[in-house]
Amino acid sequence: MSARSQNAVYLTSYPAGLPSAGDFEVRTNDIPDLKSGEILMRTIWMSVDPYMRGRMRPDVKSYIPPFSLDAPLDGGAVSEVVESKNEGFKPGDYVVAFQGGWKDYWISNGDGLTKVDAGIAPLSAYLGVLGMPGLTAWAGLTQILEPKPGETVFVSGAAGAVGSLVCQLAKIKGCKVIASAGSTEKCDWLENECGVDVALNYHDCKNAGELTAALGKAAPDGINCYFENVGGMHLEAALNSIAFGARIALCGMISVYNAKEPAAGPPNLAFLIARSAKMQGFIVSIYLHLAQQFAMEVAPLLAQGKIRFRESVYDGLDEAPKAFIGLFHGENFGKAVIRVGPDRL
Repeated sequence: MSARSQNAVYLTSYPAGLPSAGDFEVRTNDIPDLKSGEILMRTIWMSVDPYMRGRMRPDVKSYIPPFSLDAPLDGGAVSEVVESKNEGFKPGDYVVAFQGGWKDYWISNGDGLTKVDAGIAPLSAYLGVLGMPGLTAWAGLTQILEPKPGETVFVSGAAGAVGSLVCQLAKIKGCKVIASAGSTEKCDWLENECGVDVALNYHDCKNAGELTAALGKAAPDGINCYFENVGGMHLEAALNSIAFGARIALCGMISVYNAKEPAAGPPNLAFLIARSAKMQGFIVSIYLHLAQQFAMEVAPLLAQGKIRFRESVYDGLDEAPKAFIGLFHGENFGKAVIRVGPDRL
């Protein structure tokens, strides 16, 4: 193998509060020769996701180990096999994995790699609607919320990769869908392209009381299902608005990810008791065994044009920190992806 180098993004320090550009830097490393069973991968698309902020807190125990300051950051990526000493993969194969992001070349032993077909969907879709965010949306909706036709589903962070698919799947299942997003453009897309019944611009609401009033107008009989991506006043307003027997899926609470002090819990949790409601948190990894079932349901819908998705595309590995930071400012529309390299050299 000819000598190659790797460009990779590292943390220079663990962020305190909102991450900034100064918390990241690109370094160049040598790539060793391949050993038997190994594969040299070239990253084509990489993903940035809100859960990565939790990996930048070394003092907080979580379901996934924190990032190190002495190793490249890591995350989901679609990559091309460049060279292989593993009989299961050949040069030119495209694969998706939960690793490979934040670097332009990397070495794998083949574990955790799933081959993907560039002819079925754009390669970047395997990091969004057909990838981890898609499985997250599908699992939270079908395994926890279990909406019935005619029920009302409320989704926060609804213009994101997860939320937008929840909205569309809920509509396909015969539900009324109320969405919350952070701009007029996003709300228009949700109503006109994704078919939601009501899209609320949460910037029009100064507090949980005003959001509760907006939800009351949109769903006078209450909310049967709430898919939580944001937390804060969204959770408080949803609890104020739940119907008897409601279900709440806690997927994320991006509003508190950069808090320097623990955020206060909503003051109205007792409504769960009075309304006999269920609230359950989840992480996507516990539903990996259902990935094939998810793909069999969602991929045909995508092919038939019944599912729409948006992407915020950034070009070049150097743009990855900017894309990540943008997650916490509402700058991205749909799935944030970084084009690290061309589909073919």
